Amino acid sequence: MNEALKQKIITVCNKKIERKGDNVGLSFYAFFANKNDDPELLMEVATWWIMTHKLDHFEKAIKIKTMVEQI
Repeated sequence: MNEALKQKIITVCNKKIERKGDNVGLSFYAFFANKNDDPELLMEVATWWIMTHKLDHFEKAIKIKTMVEQI
């Protein structure tokens, strides 16, 4: 996962946590626009989320942020 993507994920998680609290959940779609304008990047995140870590569709933002910070 490249540094720009890591920072985008951390930023999105921080914003969600800030607005809705530590218990807020999100899916990997939260990091993308509502259109498929970067399918390769979407597949990279989906693979990391689903295949590599076997995460559920919705996970706590704090959990995802911590996982990405450790990469």
